[in-house]
Amino acid sequence: MTADDVPADPRLTRAAWSMLTASAVRERANRLFDLALMDRLEHFTIDLSRLDATARFVAELTRSEHPTLEVPPHARWRDFSVGECDRWGMLASAHDWADARELGRAAVDLATVSVLTDAGAGSRWVYAEAATGETYSRSEGLAVASLAMFASGVFSSDPFDPLRADARALAGLTSEELTDGLQVSSSNPLIGVDGRLRLINRLGQALALRADIFTCEDGSSRPGGLVDHLFRLHPDGRVPATRVLEILLDGLGGVWPGPYLLGGVPLGDVWIHRKLVTDDPTSGLMPLHRAPQWLTYTLIEPLAWAGIEVTDLDGLTGLSDYRNGGLMIDSGLLQLRDPALATQVHPIDAEPVVEWRALTVALIDRLAGVVRQSLGRNAWNFPIAAVMEGGTWLAGRRLAREIRADGSPPLMVESDGALW
Repeated sequence: MTADDVPADPRLTRAAWSMLTASAVRERANRLFDLALMDRLEHFTIDLSRLDATARFVAELTRSEHPTLEVPPHARWRDFSVGECDRWGMLASAHDWADARELGRAAVDLATVSVLTDAGAGSRWVYAEAATGETYSRSEGLAVASLAMFASGVFSSDPFDPLRADARALAGLTSEELTDGLQVSSSNPLIGVDGRLRLINRLGQALALRADIFTCEDGSSRPGGLVDHLFRLHPDGRVPATRVLEILLDGLGGVWPGPYLLGGVPLGDVWIHRKLVTDDPTSGLMPLHRAPQWLTYTLIEPLAWAGIEVTDLDGLTGLSDYRNGGLMIDSGLLQLRDPALATQVHPIDAEPVVEWRALTVALIDRLAGVVRQSLGRNAWNFPIAAVMEGGTWLAGRRLAREIRADGSPPLMVESDGALW
């Protein structure tokens, strides 16, 4: 199952595609959760007596930040508005769009490129925004920087149409262009710059290769071509969130790096956990697909602007990022068997990290039920996307800052700018 192992067995190919779904993420996360309840995992124990208190904390934050409980989905668009500045709204309103679909395509372009640059930035990097004079760090800084780069036309190969991201410009983006756009320097270091560049370049290559999914009406290959593709597949303009994810994993499968291929299919954000024993070729595999699911959540609004309703949001899972995961440890829901692990930096494929991320997915599902009950909401009007935004992500950040001066996560993971 290594990257050098590319068998041609159709059975293996089918097994690989079974791992490229949100249902596989949830099912395998729940397997590890059940093993944790039986005290059969090597690295973490679960204390469900902390579930109600953690849910109350999340619900209180949600009410504080969103008094009407009209919570938007957890998506990159929230970061674009940091500092109560509607940057995208101002940019979009100043442009003369041909129609709603053109607006939607541009928003999909921006969302895709921005999500691909959104991995851990480290504690030293900041972005200074010229228009406001403000500085931002971490995820918000990366969002504002990527939006400014998009507005400048750096992701477009057409000087007369700067508000787009096309295959040619993305595949040809240089290190100098990216470091300049992100204001990276020796005194302002950003973790994983090379990894982010590889992602963007691979995105451009994937768009060109998958013209069946990403070609727009004008013949250009762009992430926004997904709008046209979805309308072809779903003329009524309604598409399940899980279908959007599966299309992204199919069309952009080679973009997100990962060490494993199965049946010649790149698995991306899929890792090994020894306790996940099955009687088929997927034995040991733990899919997580954090970045593709984050992108799917972020596409909900652009697709709506284009006239497409994304349905069944809870078919997706909670995101196994370090803020949601940090909440689980800092709240006491998850406890390390060996406290020394918290003093080390771990590769992303280390089993303690895989275990942590998987249990985070399972626990978000369980927290969501209690949070909804506390808020008088249900899965239909308060999906997991709202629970995270309301939410578990903010709670994870708040606790991290209360416990550790630099707001870092409780378990440190190496980031190459791609998956974490």
